Amino acid sequence: MTRYRITTVLALVLVACPARLLAHNGPPFPIVSDQVAGPYLVSIWTDPDTTDDGSPGGQFWVRIHLPGGAEPPPETRATVSISAADRAASQRTESASPVRGDVTNQFAGLFMDHEGRFDVRITIDGPRGRATVSSAVDATYDLRPPRWLFLLYLAPFVLVGLLWGRLLLRRRGMNRAG
Repeated sequence: MTRYRITTVLALVLVACPARLLAHNGPPFPIVSDQVAGPYLVSIWTDPDTTDDGSPGGQFWVRIHLPGGAEPPPETRATVSISAADRAASQRTESASPVRGDVTNQFAGLFMDHEGRFDVRITIDGPRGRATVSSAVDATYDLRPPRWLFLLYLAPFVLVGLLWGRLLLRRRGMNRAG
């Protein structure tokens, strides 16, 4: 019986492991696709998660190209600004950084403090000139359930599995005895 207790505890530890439960809740989606702004061709992808702990849950990827498919100069940088559209709040701004050194793909994370509509403004500045792209996005809370709720939902299945295993062991013991 000790082996089954160890197996049960090990299974519960693996299920409760935070790395497994912090999986991404969905892919980013575009809010601007191939819009010409000044000398640039701009696309904006976002994963607008609202957080209560001050972490930058609002994630923005800015894709920058020149018309014709050419890459912009390495000095080209994007700045992402958001402001609440449904209430008076201060504007938040973050400079985007190239992802793995790729100037065509830049990332910025901003804190979104409530669910609702946010105005998004991207300013691109580089040797080719300056451009601005505007859009809007609806921020929502991350929809993953809390860890304790996951364990609560899993408990009946674990209990049924343990009871079934116990029943199989009893039958095996009865077959050997009889």
